[in-house]
Parts: sequence; structure tokens; C-alpha cells
Amino acid sequence: MYESIEMIKSFTTLGLGLLNRRTTDLTEEQLDWKYCAEANTIRWILTHLTDEMFVFFPKVVKGDKAYRPDDWPKDYTGNTSYSLEEIKENLEKGKQNLMAMIDGLNPEDLVEEMDYFAGTRPKQYYLLLGISEIFRHEGQIAAILGVENRMQDS
Repeated sequence: MYESIEMIKSFTTLGLGLLNRRTTDLTEEQLDWKYCAEANTIRWILTHLTDEMFVFFPKVVKGDKAYRPDDWPKDYTGNTSYSLEEIKENLEKGKQNLMAMIDGLNPEDLVEEMDYFAGTRPKQYYLLLGISEIFRHEGQIAAILGVENRMQDS
């Protein structure tokens, strides 16, 4: 495997591991709890990340910003009809898909340019931006759970 791809894979594995540790003991009740009306819920965050794994990352890897899998729901992010178990199953499938996509990359793919929402950039830029979402949202989940815990203790 190429060194640049291995670094991306390691960074992704780290983020997914942190996310997994943070969400292992989640309960259904915690999915929709929020400390203020404007806050994201854990449901929204997890469904958004899963949607990114099934839609955003394939768009970047394929170089097709219009790509959307036919079998992936357009209303997945934030959808309250999914149970915690279903969300976790989809998230796990998304993780496997993401890692398989990374495994299928080569250095030429990373430098190939793509014109997308941040302008014309190498695909590596968009991949790393997407992977950074895993870290950012894991932190949001940590904050939500921390606030919930402190509010229950007071």
C-alpha cells in the first residue's frame, strides 16, 4: 500500500475508533436528547456521518459530485424512524464501505482534481475534509453526553 493512502487510512481508523468508543453504550433515550432547541442530536450526528459514508465519500472517490446511490434514502439524516440498532448497523456498513474505498485508492486518485463546494481541489483535500467530520462530530457527541451527564448530576 502507498504511504499517503496508509496515512489516510490510519487517520480514518483513529477517528472511527474514537467514534465507536463514544457511541458503544448509547441508549435510545440519548439519541434525541438536546440541551437547547438549536443543538444537534446524537441521532442527527450519527445519521449525518452515515450519510457521508454512503454519499459524500463515494462522490469524491468517483469524482462525481452528482453521485447518489439509488438504494440510499434521501431523508436519512436526522430521520427519527430509525432505531438506535438500525443506525448503528448502517454506521457499521458505512465504516466498512469507507475503509474499502480508501483501500481502493492510489496516489494518482488523491491528486486528481475535483470541482466541488470548496472549488477545484485535489480529491485528497475533500477526502481529508470528510474524514475530519468524523473527529468533529465525535467531539459533538462527547459534548452532548457530557452536558447531559452534568445536568442529571445536578
